[in-house]
Amino acid sequence: MPSTIVWLRDDLRLDDNPALADAAALGHTMTVVYVLDEESAGVRPLGGAAKWWLHHSLASLARDLEAVGSRLVLRRGSAAGIIRELAAETGATHLRLNRRYGGPERTIDAGVKGWAADHGLDAASFQASLMFEPWTVRTGAGGPYKVFTPFWRACLESGEPRMPSDAPDRLPAPARDTRGALPGSDDLETLGLLPRTPDWSAGLAAAWTPGESGAHARLQDFVDGPVEDYGTGRDRPGLEGTSRLSPHLRFGEISPFRVWQAIRERFPRQAPADVGIFRSELGWREFCWQLLYENPALATRNYRPDFDRFEWQTPSDAELEAWQQGRTGYPLVDAGMRQLWQTGWMHNRVRMAAASFLVKNLLADWRLGEAWFWDTLVDADAASNPANWQWVAGSGADASPYFRIFNPVTQSKKFDAAGRYLREFIPELADLSDKEIHEPWKAPELDAGYPEPVVGLPESRERALETYQRLKDS
Repeated sequence: MPSTIVWLRDDLRLDDNPALADAAALGHTMTVVYVLDEESAGVRPLGGAAKWWLHHSLASLARDLEAVGSRLVLRRGSAAGIIRELAAETGATHLRLNRRYGGPERTIDAGVKGWAADHGLDAASFQASLMFEPWTVRTGAGGPYKVFTPFWRACLESGEPRMPSDAPDRLPAPARDTRGALPGSDDLETLGLLPRTPDWSAGLAAAWTPGESGAHARLQDFVDGPVEDYGTGRDRPGLEGTSRLSPHLRFGEISPFRVWQAIRERFPRQAPADVGIFRSELGWREFCWQLLYENPALATRNYRPDFDRFEWQTPSDAELEAWQQGRTGYPLVDAGMRQLWQTGWMHNRVRMAAASFLVKNLLADWRLGEAWFWDTLVDADAASNPANWQWVAGSGADASPYFRIFNPVTQSKKFDAAGRYLREFIPELADLSDKEIHEPWKAPELDAGYPEPVVGLPESRERALETYQRLKDS
């Protein structure tokens, strides 16, 4: 009897899931599987915060599948081998999956599809996580874009993204093996995704609701409120001015097509300019994925080869730990790093300031920061995380110019003037005045528990500029 395997990866949803929808339309028995693959060559293991999210996302997906008559099979190991084993167990005749764009992942998927073709399985892949796939957006010369603005203009000129499809009301019955038994599934707890000793996830649980329903609730809250003032609200960390959709998009609990359509329905005629700014942020995500598609080593290799000669300095253990723990003595940086540890997320404006402080004021290699964010962000994305770190460092595509060094004091004064954000995450500064909280070392009543600055801003800025100038002159 015909039977279909649907192999889910970063597309943990029922709504607007082309691989799942196509498999359902076939009408065969169906096995929906997720493989935790930390063994295949080149696959980057998830960081701790992302693993926490994945655990709860899989639990939510399993409940959603059961509600429509299906079930989720969990396996751990080399994905290619697991899919072959599952196909043998279920007598699969069809395989459906949504496309991935990282180098190692493309290699794995191509190998599985090749194996399927050799063994008589009908295998098909679909566009699900990007509105504009990398090979479809090209310059007039036929190459990839290296600057965001013309890239995004080309995307928009190519036409509106497709309409999303609704989640199925029912799915075909799960496949069974030759003995009539359901395929075995690992228990979610045995995947070891949750922190145990110690369990540091309480702040994450308080801040987030992983899963498809949580994603749709987050989207609805955004389009009903902050989206109209996104252009200014996104810069103010003390306000709820951003979408906070990034972890939901990262795990595919909601598709970018659904987000785009929700905005289109909210503003059926002329959308405010701020809405266009939000759309361009979706575009930046697409741009980062094109960069990774063209440069699979984006997390480890400078996009601009000239930066291979840059004179990064090795920060002392004390300096690096001060940055990681939010103890640099600069409130905006420290508030951001504490927000990251507590919630697994950091406001975008503060991410830029915190990253700039590490790579420019401390002259630390951007890869140190990228690795820390990879481990601590719930939205750690294989494309956006390294692309954004390289943007700040100046080594990336369309990068911030080398002389742009974020001053954390002027940034907090400008975007968090009343210190609302600072007080939320640095309670030891809560009693300082709105003026003193941005430069607490000047306050006579400074709590002794808050550190002095680990480095001076003027001299560290000058050191960074001199180092960048040597690179430029070499």
